[in-house]
Formats: sequence, C-alpha cells, structure tokens
Amino acid sequence: MSEVAGTVHWTELSTNDVEAAKAYYGSICGWKLETEKMASGENYTVASKGGQPVAGIMSLSDIPGGDQIPPNWMPYLAVNDVDEAVAKTKTANGTVLRDSFDVPGVGRIAIVADPTGAAIGLMKPDPSPPGG
Repeated sequence: MSEVAGTVHWTELSTNDVEAAKAYYGSICGWKLETEKMASGENYTVASKGGQPVAGIMSLSDIPGGDQIPPNWMPYLAVNDVDEAVAKTKTANGTVLRDSFDVPGVGRIAIVADPTGAAIGLMKPDPSPPGG
C-alpha cells in the first residue's frame, strides 16, 4: 500500500460471489483473508500477504447501483486532495461516477472515469491509525 500521490494506494474486487472470490484468490495468491464490518454495516474482506494488507474484496450488493455493475477490480490512486482531483477530472473531460465521500478510518474517496472512459478510484488515505 502506498500513500504517495499519483501511485496506486489500494485495489479492491467488487463481486457477486465474495466467498468464491476469497477461495480463489486465497488459493492462487496465498492471501490471508479477514472479514470485518465496515462502519456502514457491510462486510469487507481484507487480503494480506506476509502480514501486509494487499487488497480488499466486497459485495457488489453493497455498492449503490451495484446491480448494474459487472464484477471488477478497482485500483485507487493516492491524491493529495480528492475534491481538487474531482474538479480537475471535470475540467479534463473526465466523468465523476461517484462524488467524493468519506470512509471512517480509510480516507476520502471518489470514483471517476478518465477521458477515455476508464474508471479509477481517487483516494486521500486517512493518516490516523485504525481506531485512532
């Protein structure tokens, strides 16, 4: 996981079958998988390798409009200011798919599409430690 602006900070899988995904990636990647409750009440699985978090897995049913989205991997780029990056996306002919929102203990996030239509997450990681 990186917190340097302009680098991939996090990646997560959104799927219709979390258990099948956990079995598959746990097997082929050797990931340790721990499911926890998010502040919003949904389950979120954190995949770790060598004691380091490497990815997340969540259900599409927990995403607004998820019934219209195919299973996918979403990378999140670290940015210094999510709201500024969203404004720049608009002026650069990108599209805001989900405006800025906060995830307690995780950071501020937005989902955008670049001018070619490719979706990407933008994220300002929360600098405070979990529970802090």
